[in-house]
Amino acid sequence: MNEFNNELEAGAEPPVISLAGVSFGYNPEHPILQNITLSIQQGEWVSIVGPNGCGKSTLVKLLNALLPKSAGDIFICGHKLQEENIGTIRQCIGMVFQNPDNQFIGATVEEDIVFGLEGLCLPYAEMEERLKSYAMKLGIDHLLAKHPGELSGGQKQRVAIASILAMKPGIVIFDEASSMLDEGSRNELMGILQDMRAEGNYTLLMITHDADEILASDRVLALHGGGLAADVTPAELFRNEELLEKCHLREPYPWQLARELQNLGIKVDVPASEKELIDTLWPYNYNK
Repeated sequence: MNEFNNELEAGAEPPVISLAGVSFGYNPEHPILQNITLSIQQGEWVSIVGPNGCGKSTLVKLLNALLPKSAGDIFICGHKLQEENIGTIRQCIGMVFQNPDNQFIGATVEEDIVFGLEGLCLPYAEMEERLKSYAMKLGIDHLLAKHPGELSGGQKQRVAIASILAMKPGIVIFDEASSMLDEGSRNELMGILQDMRAEGNYTLLMITHDADEILASDRVLALHGGGLAADVTPAELFRNEELLEKCHLREPYPWQLARELQNLGIKVDVPASEKELIDTLWPYNYNK
């Protein structure tokens, strides 16, 4: 019996995503992913990490049938992924890609957001309400008449996110969405993600190599060699030198600095962020 049904029988809240024995490969003799079994609960923020070519993007593309699985079962929002319900499942999932330019359809920001809503065949009044609501929420209401080519990288990513959220998916996947952004735009994206988690309406999956993004998440799925190498908390990941090496990752800068301070005999707890480390070390708080 599959994992999804097991959880239902146990009376637990059913996972929003469940994979049981899932494999994929263009050549069956050389699978990219092999026997992946995992479940993700509603509201979780999950980072997906691993070296280049380990199958991170392949994994998320399997979730909404952008790629067909070779074996196993996939359940999304209680629906078993199969040919007849691909459309239903795709309405549950939104994807924000590395390069927002690849997602733009319309000649203006407004047209781009409305395009996805038209595909849902929504009444005009509801499309207008969602457009205004999500443009304001993402801070792009003043950009609606602009061509996407006139926007900064951070603004483009905000438009891409607004276009996805306006369709109200319960699951939002970010495929290295911050890798082409400058530091300021990355910080803006992190703020958006934190707000989304605080709302409690979204399950977030984030393919990333960024230590700070990983540290902000609830859970980390580490892929290596075509399989699931680890399913751990961010703290467990960053304390595991062998796993960090497998995933080609480094611990966050605040952790590195805290470790050096500890080696010098300065007692300091491992911080959750650079700000927390500064607040711990700095003897004065000028905000008071």
